[in-house]
Amino acid sequence: MLHLNDIHHIAIICSDYQKSKHFYTAILGLEVLQEVYREERNSFKLDLALQGRYVIELFSFPSPPKRPSRPEATGLRHLAFAVENLDVAVEELKQHGVLTEPIRVDEYTGRRFTFFADPDELPLELYEV
Repeated sequence: MLHLNDIHHIAIICSDYQKSKHFYTAILGLEVLQEVYREERNSFKLDLALQGRYVIELFSFPSPPKRPSRPEATGLRHLAFAVENLDVAVEELKQHGVLTEPIRVDEYTGRRFTFFADPDELPLELYEV
C-alpha cells in the first residue's frame, strides 16, 4: 500500500483571474506565497496558503471550459474549510456579498456546516469544528 503523508495542495482553474484572486485572498483570507505569470501559456499561477500552509494553486488559462457543479457530477465534489464559529464566518461572507446556503447539521457528527460558491460556482463548504 502506498504511504501518503498529507494532502499537498488543491489546484483550481478560474475564468476571471483578478476576480478569483480577490475572492480567495481578500474575502477568504488566504495568503499569497507566490504569483507567477507564465508567458508561454498566457497563464497565471498563484500559490496560496492558509495559516502559513500552502494549500491552493489558483490558475488562469485563456477561455477554460466550464465544469458542471450542479447537478452533482462525478469528480471532486467540493472543498471544505474548517471554522471555529460558523455564524461568524457566514456573517463575514455576507458582508462581502457572498451568499451561503442554510446552515445544516451533519447527521453523523452533529457538526454544523454550510455551502457557498467561488466566482466560478465551485462549491465550497464551511464546516464548524
